[in-house]
Amino acid sequence: MMAGIGCPLKRLNRLNRLTRLTRFTVPVLIVAGSAPALAGTVTVYGRLNTAIEYSRASTATDGTALGSVVRQTNYRSVFGLRGDEDLGGSFKAVWQIESNLSLDTGQGVIASRNSRVGLQGDYGLLFMGHWHTPYTESTMGYDPYYPTTAGYMALIGNGSTSTSNNIDDTSSFDRRQKNSVQYRSPSFGPVSVWLGAGLPEEKTTVARNPALYSAAMVYDSGPLNATIAYEVHQHYQAASRNDDALKVGFAWQVRTGTRIAAVYEHLHYRTDTGDLQRNAYYASLVQQVGVGSVRIGFGLAANGTGSSTDTVGFFRSGPDTGATQITVGYDYPLSKRTALFAFYSRINNRSQGIYDFAINELGISAGADPQTFALGMRHNF
Repeated sequence: MMAGIGCPLKRLNRLNRLTRLTRFTVPVLIVAGSAPALAGTVTVYGRLNTAIEYSRASTATDGTALGSVVRQTNYRSVFGLRGDEDLGGSFKAVWQIESNLSLDTGQGVIASRNSRVGLQGDYGLLFMGHWHTPYTESTMGYDPYYPTTAGYMALIGNGSTSTSNNIDDTSSFDRRQKNSVQYRSPSFGPVSVWLGAGLPEEKTTVARNPALYSAAMVYDSGPLNATIAYEVHQHYQAASRNDDALKVGFAWQVRTGTRIAAVYEHLHYRTDTGDLQRNAYYASLVQQVGVGSVRIGFGLAANGTGSSTDTVGFFRSGPDTGATQITVGYDYPLSKRTALFAFYSRINNRSQGIYDFAINELGISAGADPQTFALGMRHNF
């Protein structure tokens, strides 16, 4: 989905409108004994997002060459139900069950995407479930190609995991976390705060105590949205050693039809063999041209540094381990709910770089440059 500007409570409203443009909302009247009748709603929504891609990679440093492939790819299509119940005063119960749909294979798993139950009121929103971390959600709207093959997750966040606990994927900082407890504050002027924790349920099965802690503070005022986010992965790579990530970014609606965004990220892993660090940068431009929009994204991952000899996700320490990514495309709306799109994306690895697409990866060797051209269609309901 090629998303718009992201921010906490206001951003949720915008994203909700994008994904439920023709939603089917059922009002519900709940009567319990002699208690006052309370109102609730149930909303059916979804996104169907797929493309035909021609993908290939250049020859790797060691001479390995992959053949080209024509493939149908799924960009995390979803089917969901969400609702709320008025509990009186300012309180209401909120819930959501979101499932993935794979249009290319016909597969899907219920509640495999953002799903939760919680309470919302004047003091904010508190919920439990399976949800994007605050660190992830704070900037994913800055990328007009999130979440497609061309998404910035190849460089920003070190890959993407659609769903994980504290031990299944220990490299990615772009993630939807199982067993989450999260809080969204009300707005304090233009500022709001998100907090989240991935509970350490795996402590009984591994010889360490893995957990996740995530936070984001977002400024949203008029055309400017800015964020700073921080996340800690406790004991992910090694016992008694924590990984962490820091990210700052902004999105600015320069004028009608023009939006720019930028992100800086620093990742720091602490493995059994030492420290591994890396800086990365991302910038995007969305420019209305005719009825549609041109969308450009550029990412840069610096060389990995540190004493660690491990490879974590898409990077490792040493010279010539960095990469750049450039994506150019056009989005053409057929209606408020349906759009056609095309894009070309290429990752240019240095001789020892191993960056691959975070979604629909090709499986490259060091020094190869993966690239893809896509023609697709997206429908929101």
